[in-house]
Formats: sequence, structure tokens, C-alpha cells
Amino acid sequence: MLPEDKIPGQPQGLTPPTPSEDSLGELVPDITTKDEVAHAMAPADRIDLDELHQAAISVRAEIGKMVVGQKEFINLLIASLLAGGHVLVEGVPGIAKTMIAKLLAKTVAADYSRIQFTPDLMPSDVTGTTVFNMADSKFQFTKGPIFSNIVLIDEINRAPAKTQAALFEVMAEQQITADGTTYKMEDPFFVIATQNPIDQEGTYRLPEAQLDRFLVRIVIDYPDMEEEKEILYRFRSDFRQTQQEDVNPVFTRQLIAKYSSLIEKVFIRNELLDYIAGLVHRTRTHPDLYLGASPRASLAILRLSKAVAALAGRDFVTPDDIQQVAFPVLNHRIILTPEREMEGFGAKDVIAEILRGIEVPR
Repeated sequence: MLPEDKIPGQPQGLTPPTPSEDSLGELVPDITTKDEVAHAMAPADRIDLDELHQAAISVRAEIGKMVVGQKEFINLLIASLLAGGHVLVEGVPGIAKTMIAKLLAKTVAADYSRIQFTPDLMPSDVTGTTVFNMADSKFQFTKGPIFSNIVLIDEINRAPAKTQAALFEVMAEQQITADGTTYKMEDPFFVIATQNPIDQEGTYRLPEAQLDRFLVRIVIDYPDMEEEKEILYRFRSDFRQTQQEDVNPVFTRQLIAKYSSLIEKVFIRNELLDYIAGLVHRTRTHPDLYLGASPRASLAILRLSKAVAALAGRDFVTPDDIQQVAFPVLNHRIILTPEREMEGFGAKDVIAEILRGIEVPR
């Protein structure tokens, strides 16, 4: 057998080139994860997300005409809209929860309705009611305000349980059943609900089944000092907030359907699916949790992580995307044990501990 340096047809003193990390980087520039390597090596399968990315930037800019800060809140709202989920927003009064929801609706050329939940609100006030039409002597179903594309439910926890229950079917199945007849909702159907965490009088706690139907719960806080100053500077001569009239539509119903279809095609490797399953399964076995997350939470993390990646202009999901959406998706789906609550622990602490305890795929 000839030695390696005497192989016929090969110049002496040279060895066959072998791919290395450096040579791979030359072939596929800016590669940092397996997701990027796998996808950059197959350009024919890449998804063009430039239009979606630019549209999201435009929506943020339109909302930014009126709102200072709250960037994470706005990003999660856009991602949830395109992922086909509903959003529960929780925060103290006066921090633009309702305003941001209304401004997002203004950036979409679609139907919009607002429902103010009150203790005396009836289910038929939301879904609709059947009335007798004297003209043709027939009963006729009159659709309620829930029949819209974007629905803002203000102070959802002020309505009693029977009214909240009227939302179960429509939020999960996008349909209303009345008097044996099923009425389908038009796409997109997006519910944004707000609630105030500090007012207890005249409120009703949302049941777990209701909470589970929200893709995310977004907890927002006060602006910082610099943002507070910017708010004062911006509205020093605009008490009526007339700048809302300058907010223009960016999305159409057709574009939302198109972008949602693109998000479904965003690449995610099997190891990351296993990572999601591990995170959610850990909530069911964690000693500090009385109630863990359901499989609906796994699907929610999958959908929202794809949407977040697409909004960033990427057609592949990274572990950072999953970690970014884990808290908004899980925080309203888990219940701490009474002992841990008494010690001052919160859902955020437990979710952070779970994320630290599971190995991140590379």
C-alpha cells in the first residue's frame, strides 16, 4: 500500500481538503447555529420574508406616532395577530393598554369593535340574540359585537362567569352557536382583552379554561423616566390626542392571511420541538407548581416562536425565539402551590428556573 503522500494523481506534500468550521463559514457566511447552517445550505427552500418584515416595521412606526415605549408589548401583539392567537393584556390603569389595541386595529383595514365588559353584561349582549321580525313573521338572529375581525374587550374580568363563558366557543373555534345554528367568524378573528390587576371590587376571576384560550398574557408596567418625559413633550400641545388621526392602515385581511401562511412555513428543527416539549412537560412535574401547562401551550410556543422569527426577518426558529415567548405563553397557564405563593414567588421565577434547568439545543 502506498503511503498517503504517494497517492497517484495527487501532488506530493498536499493532503485532501477537509471541511472545517472556517471553510464552512466561507461557504455559508454568518453561520452561528445548526438552524442557520441547515437552511443556508438549501437556498431553494428559503422563504422571502422581506415584505412581512417591512410591513411589521411600518406597523410599529404607525403605532409609534402615538405611543412612547412598550416595544415588547407591540411586537407581541403583531406576532399574535399573525400567529392567529388572542391576547390578554394586564397592567395598571393609564399605561396605554386600550390605546395600543385601538391603534393596532387602525393599522389593519378590517372591521373593528369594542366591548366594555360590565357586571350586568349578558352573553347575548356579546354574541347576539334572536328576535322576532314582524315584517315576515320569522325569528331572526341579530349578530352581536363579537362578529368582527378585531375585537377589543375592555376590562374582561368585570363581567360575570356566564358572560365570560360566552367567549369559550368563539375564541377556540371561531364560531358562535345560537338556537342550533352555527355562525362562522370571518378571518382574521383577533381578540385583545384587557384587565386591571389591582381593582378587586366588582371583578370576577377568569377561569383557567378561559385563560388557556389566550395565546399570550402580556403584563406591562410603567414607562421609565425618559419615556415619561417624551410623553409630556409629545403631547404638551395636543390634549385631545389628535395624532391618532395620522395612523394609517398597513395590513389588509388578505395580507394577514398571506403572512400567516408564510409563518407556518418557517423552519424549526426537531431538536427545538423536543426543547419546547421538555419545557412544557417540566411545568407538569415541577414541585412548585400546582397546575402545569397543557399541550395547547406547546402549540402556542411553536406558533409564536415562528411568528417572532418571521418578524425579525428570519425563516428559521432559534432557541432565543423560544425563550423569548416562553413567559408570555406560560405565565397564565400555570398555578403555583400555596406554599410558594406565600413565600413571594411568582410565575416568572418558576419559568426562569425551568428555562435554566433544561439544556438548550445547539
